[in-house]
Amino acid sequence: MPDTAPAPVIRGNETGSFPHRVLAERHPAIIRQVREALPYGPDRRRALDALLTSCTEGVIEPLPADAPDRDRWAAWGLGTYAGQSWFDVPWLWSESYFYRALLEAVGYFGPGPDLGIDPFRPVKLAELDAPATDEELAALDDLESRPAAERAQALLHGSLWGNRADLGFRLSAGGETPQAAPGLVADDSETLWSLLPHSGTGTLCLIADNAGRELVPDLLLIAHLLAEGRVERAVLHVKPHPYYVSDATPADVLDALHRLTSAPGVARAYGRRLWSAATDGRLTVRTHPFSCGPLPYAEMPGDLRAEFAEATVTVVKGDLNYRRLVGDRRLPPTTAFADVTDYFPGPVAALRTLKSDVICGLDAGTEAALVAAEEQRWRTAGTHALIQVNAAPGGGRGAGA
Repeated sequence: MPDTAPAPVIRGNETGSFPHRVLAERHPAIIRQVREALPYGPDRRRALDALLTSCTEGVIEPLPADAPDRDRWAAWGLGTYAGQSWFDVPWLWSESYFYRALLEAVGYFGPGPDLGIDPFRPVKLAELDAPATDEELAALDDLESRPAAERAQALLHGSLWGNRADLGFRLSAGGETPQAAPGLVADDSETLWSLLPHSGTGTLCLIADNAGRELVPDLLLIAHLLAEGRVERAVLHVKPHPYYVSDATPADVLDALHRLTSAPGVARAYGRRLWSAATDGRLTVRTHPFSCGPLPYAEMPGDLRAEFAEATVTVVKGDLNYRRLVGDRRLPPTTAFADVTDYFPGPVAALRTLKSDVICGLDAGTEAALVAAEEQRWRTAGTHALIQVNAAPGGGRGAGA
């Protein structure tokens, strides 16, 4: 009989593992960074120090009784995991709750003067304003004269590899930017383009990941798809509040649009197209509480399921969203992408730079070559990427639906 048991859930309790390093090293580094990024008063600094002690030596603490999302987190499992070590609960849950606890420590949900202040905004803006961003935008001038198919592929890859600008990943990597990648471990880009014909109809849902130098190429790709008539409308899903250091919020979308519209050359034209699309409704920005949840997309609420079911394709960006899409489990790398995304309500594509252990959809030869060359470092180094597509999930609009 075949083994039908689900793959084990990833936890951070294995010393030396990537999840353990995130919990033991990255999270304390983020707390220290936030502590110095803004002039927080003594109470906030004490709360950050307490969180530092809690996440390294203590246990998960419940939210205050007056927290606006206390009931939501209770439904997401806080009652089960409170009092346990951060390292012993599912890593996806632990990592997500860390950022909620961090927002509590800095008073993001108020009341008080720190209400609504993004603790990550200084690093987001510094990256968006960096000279490297100017260089990337200037490259659009040369790209504009290329054939449409070449421009489309370049913008798709720009959106894919823009994920290397993830600030949280860069922090844990000692500030180093990954070098030029050797290529994709999986490439379903032809299938993705087949879902986006030049029909002038349909809706693209793009679930964004990071702000700054990743969000800009996401917006450029959206602008191209709208201008070329590959979709009639685009819905950009971002986080309702700060999350995972560099994750995009509505304020970050506005910052990126202003960055484009104030840039010289072709970049400004892209920015103006996007601005126009936003004002006439062809581009909308959407937030949902589930976007900051600790659960896989298989457990998405009904309103999100209905929205994705209506989309021509939903593009899921980044490493965290990939983990939520396929399940944060120790899947065999040769597990079919279609099998683990069969629940999705409509066609779905993943654009992801590899920065955590989870991976599926590889052929055995590709996996063997990667392991022989790099052991398991290829999973987390950010030097490999993938484009994977399920064009007809079982719960969506498959053949004959």
